[in-house]
Amino acid sequence: MPDREPTIVDSRVLAAMAHPVRRRLLDLLKVDGPATASALAQKTGEAVGNVSHHVRALAAAGLIEEAPELAKDRRERWWRRATPSLCWSSADFAEDAAGDAVARAVESLNLERQTGHVRRWADQPQSEQERWPLGPFSTEGWLRVTDAELAEFGREVIALMEKWAEREIPDDGQERETVFTFARAVPARP
Repeated sequence: MPDREPTIVDSRVLAAMAHPVRRRLLDLLKVDGPATASALAQKTGEAVGNVSHHVRALAAAGLIEEAPELAKDRRERWWRRATPSLCWSSADFAEDAAGDAVARAVESLNLERQTGHVRRWADQPQSEQERWPLGPFSTEGWLRVTDAELAEFGREVIALMEKWAEREIPDDGQERETVFTFARAVPARP
């Protein structure tokens, strides 16, 4: 987004996070906080060796880092995200054919990942969906804006999401579950 410092400007880093297992690991570290490869393997159903491989790739790309203060001994390795958000602009890769191809592929994979979350919810039995009678929503709209106005709209949407994601969770005895949300705005015609 304009006026927002991209955290990823190297196509190799972007490519490292493009793998579906790696993206899921990044999501788990964001939602659940630091974890060991063993804990991540248990949550994903992947083999520990496979998760360790992907953790090393994410660490080499600077997307995650060790959290040594959480280890109980020298053998235990805890990992956390290096940055709270993953932000990039395709414009940063436009001048490099290989980087542009990586950015386009990552954008496609990202859209599949996002819509996959929504599809899994839609495929849930009615009894599961009834547990959430008020919250889930879908919205769309058509705007008439300039590129700068769309960038401002994007900053406002991102700020609202960050406000809710980073808020202090009330200690009110209510059980809170994770919820996936995303928004997109792209030039299009009806």
